[in-house]
Amino acid sequence: MAAASPSPCRKWRQLVVAWLVFAVVTRPVAASMYDEVELTWGKEHSFFFMDGNDESGETLALCLDEINGSGFASKDAYLYGRIDIDIKLVDGNSAGTVTTFYIIPDDVPWEQRDEIDFEFLGNVTGQPYTLHTNIFVNGVDHRVQQFKLWFDPSADFHTYSIEWNPKHIIFLVDGVPIRDYKNAAAQGKPFPSWQHMRVHGTLWNADDWATRGGRDKTDWKQAPFYAYYRNLRVKPCVPSPGVSWCGAEPPESTWFDQGAAETAAAVQSAREHLIYDYCRDPTVEDKFKEECSF
Repeated sequence: MAAASPSPCRKWRQLVVAWLVFAVVTRPVAASMYDEVELTWGKEHSFFFMDGNDESGETLALCLDEINGSGFASKDAYLYGRIDIDIKLVDGNSAGTVTTFYIIPDDVPWEQRDEIDFEFLGNVTGQPYTLHTNIFVNGVDHRVQQFKLWFDPSADFHTYSIEWNPKHIIFLVDGVPIRDYKNAAAQGKPFPSWQHMRVHGTLWNADDWATRGGRDKTDWKQAPFYAYYRNLRVKPCVPSPGVSWCGAEPPESTWFDQGAAETAAAVQSAREHLIYDYCRDPTVEDKFKEECSF
């Protein structure tokens, strides 16, 4: 019996693997994607390469074909901090594909997990990507806001960031805040505050829902699909002087409210691109929308 043909992703990986080994071992040692993450899913679909940008180090390519997708996770887990990563999304007809950047714990039962998500929902050629943001607390989500990206995220790398401290979860695109989820624990609303989370990125097929509610399917004739990640940066959360760590910051402290006016103005401006907000969805239970007023 003839051996099964390797997937398109694997064929390309085989072509470059020898060069990659040489490049990685001859490059000066420095913090990079290669140093900071491990491949967790579809390892045969993923590879590191040098893209000529000395500042970014290695770039990680994730691949999706009809056989499998792929993903990675950071080697370290974090409780509070600023996480930035540069991503170049699937180009062309990306309908049905989902590229992600999110943080989630390893050692917490699924029904109790916290999670903070960027998900990029592909589209047919010429149509803008949908940026899907969501927050899980104690296993419960419903906190979805979606935006139409105002640039082509497949033409070049853009920086996507999560800033997480005891008072705010701020989503940023190219350094500009687009969403600010505030801690309303004092009003009895849950907020991620104790789970150490790893950084994840994935590329996978979700054509049952991702593009126009599943009406536009993945065109496998366009496969393999690639998304590129580089320059992962994690800046630890810094408390106010005299406080031992961010979780010990007094509730009355305004340390994490610095720049609040500028953030609020940027978030308000980003609403021009907002296409879905759970706070305004009549099908979402009122108990989940109470936090929207804070």
